[in-house]
Amino acid sequence: MNKSLPAALALASLATFVTASVLGAPAHASVKDCPVPPPAVDPVVKVPPINEAALARSIEKLPAPDATAAIVRVGGTKGTWKGVTGVGDLRADRPARDDVRFRAGSVTKMFTTAVVLQLVAEGRVSLDGAVQEYLPGLLPADYPEITVGQLLNHTSGLPAPEIDGGFEEVYRTRFKTWTPEEYVALAVKNPVEFTPGTRQHYLNTNTFVAGLLIEKVTGRSYEHEVTTRILRPLGMRDSYLPGRSVHIRGRHNHGYQVVPAGFPGSIRYGDASVVDMTATSVTSTWASGDLISTARDLERFVNALFSGEVVPPAQLEPMFTVPRVTAFGGCDPAVYTSGMSRMVLPGGQVAYGKTGARYGFSAGVGATRDLSRTVVYSINSTDAKSSGQNQRGLGVALAALVP
Repeated sequence: MNKSLPAALALASLATFVTASVLGAPAHASVKDCPVPPPAVDPVVKVPPINEAALARSIEKLPAPDATAAIVRVGGTKGTWKGVTGVGDLRADRPARDDVRFRAGSVTKMFTTAVVLQLVAEGRVSLDGAVQEYLPGLLPADYPEITVGQLLNHTSGLPAPEIDGGFEEVYRTRFKTWTPEEYVALAVKNPVEFTPGTRQHYLNTNTFVAGLLIEKVTGRSYEHEVTTRILRPLGMRDSYLPGRSVHIRGRHNHGYQVVPAGFPGSIRYGDASVVDMTATSVTSTWASGDLISTARDLERFVNALFSGEVVPPAQLEPMFTVPRVTAFGGCDPAVYTSGMSRMVLPGGQVAYGKTGARYGFSAGVGATRDLSRTVVYSINSTDAKSSGQNQRGLGVALAALVP
C-alpha cells in the first residue's frame, strides 16, 4: 500500500466532515423536522502558497492498490504546478502522460448547466418556467409542476430509474446504448420523491431532462450545443462528447476496475485482479456524465466559467448558490449548487467545483471563486464508483487548497 495514502485519506475525511456540517440527523426526517439552513456565506480567506510537496505526496508511488495513474494540474494567480504519475497501460507497461484524454464523468454537469443558463441569458428559457411546458408529455400527468431551476439544483424531486447497478451487470451491458428518452421514461415510472423545491437529491435524471430541454429549445442535439457554445469557443480541442462511441479517441490512460479473482477478462494487478473499463458506453449517463476531456482543457474551462466568459455574470449566480433546503433523507443542509457543489475546507476556505466517476476514472475540477487557486485532476481509480476510493481525489484537492 502507498505509504503516503493514509495522510491523504485523513485530510479527505476531514473535508468530508466539514462539508457535512450537520451530523446525527434522522435518517428519514421530514421537512418540518428540519430547520431551514442559513444562507451560505463565503468568508474571505487568503489562498495559501502552492504546497508542492503535499501535492506530490498526494499522487506519489503509483501504481498502487487504489489507482494506476494520476494527473494533477494546479493554477491560479498564486502560481502553477503539474504532476503525473503511474502507468497508462498495464499490459504494455506504458508510463502515464499528463496530456491525454480521460472520462470526466459528472464534471459534464457543469457544461450542461452552463448551456441552460446561456439559454436563460438569451431569453429562451426561464429558471421559473415549468419543465412540463417546455417538454410536454415527458413527465407523468400527475406529477407536480417542476421548474427548470429545480432541475439544475437537484431540488426537483424527480426519481431515479430502477437499474441493476451491480458491477457484474454493468460489465455485461457495458456496450448497451441508452436513449435519453428511454432513461427518463424508466425513471418516471416511479413517483416524485418529495414536493419540488423542498429537498435536494443529486440524481442524473435532472441533468438528462436538462439535456432534453436544450435539444427542444434549440432544435439541435445536446452534443452540438455544448460543442459550439463552449468547447470550440474556448479552444478545448481535445474535449468532445462521444455519443454512441464506446472508445476514447487519441492518447489516453486506461481505466481499470478491481474484480474477484477469475472474473472474465481480468488480469493480475499486484495481489488483485482488474478488468480494463476504458472502452464502455456512456449513453447511460449522457448529459450527466459523458464528457471526454484533458486536464489542460478543463483548467481552461473553469477559468472561463468563473470569469463570466461562458455564462454572463447575471445568469452565472445559480452556479454559486446552494438552495436553502436540506438533503433528501435527513437534515443535513444541501451542498449542491446548479451544476457544481460547494465545499468548506479546513481553515475556512470555500471552493466550488465538480467531481465525476466512471469505472476506471475519477475526475475533479475545483476553484476558489476569485480564481486565486484552481485544481483539476484525473485519477485512474481501481474502484472509482466506491466512495472510499475517491478519497485520493479529495486528498489532491486538499493539498491544493488547504494551508
